[in-house]
Amino acid sequence: AAAVGAGWLEYGNCYVQANIRGGGEYGPSWHQAALKEKRHKAFEDFEAVAADLIAIGVTSPSRLGIQGGSNGGMLVANAMVRQPSLFGAVVCEVPLLDMRRYNKLLAGASWMGEYGNPDLPQEWEYLKRYSPYHRLAYGVAYPRTLFTTSTRDDRVHPAHARKMVHKMEQMGQRPLYFEDIEGGHGGAADHKQRAFKLALAYTFLLRTLGPAPIHLRGRPPIARVFASVVLIVGVLGAFSVARARAGAR
Repeated sequence: AAAVGAGWLEYGNCYVQANIRGGGEYGPSWHQAALKEKRHKAFEDFEAVAADLIAIGVTSPSRLGIQGGSNGGMLVANAMVRQPSLFGAVVCEVPLLDMRRYNKLLAGASWMGEYGNPDLPQEWEYLKRYSPYHRLAYGVAYPRTLFTTSTRDDRVHPAHARKMVHKMEQMGQRPLYFEDIEGGHGGAADHKQRAFKLALAYTFLLRTLGPAPIHLRGRPPIARVFASVVLIVGVLGAFSVARARAGAR
């Protein structure tokens, strides 16, 4: 919370939390509503909240950024490939992106109850619809994206982020990439590294989405028009954030 305040809120930005289907906020049925072939409902909920922030005049697509890690990394990557014009920036951390091979890498096989088994043709049929790596397409203007991962991640293999960045570069995109050689799945080995990673993400978002107008800084969120917003979404403990920057559409 302190890092969000110092790194984001003090620059004139806001913070919002959305509870999307697939999480555990409202019990087992809420979680089960977005399992396997129903996973798209989690992405639709996330996109709906982002679209509503724009519709009610809180922000605009060019000033709306999203951030997520682990399962949340898959969430924001899907948002990026499904609705690229809805967002201005993406921070995708230690993400799960290649759903064709995820069960072959590290702890991936233990998640087949959540996502499905890509080795079964009938399950790969729906898995490929939310495999960000496979949904990338030529000629699409994707938002500016920062991918981060860890060489020592023992849960989500860094190959997910590496492959995604390589494929995007081959398509003429310009993603940014940072890989820490320490830290495991948390992406940082100590407080110093964690502070660096937070600063990296916030700096990227601030530079990509642009600074908040001077007249909005220091004002209470309720008084802001087109104010910057952070939309944070918890999906089974994964960290997922959408940030909307202050400014006119």
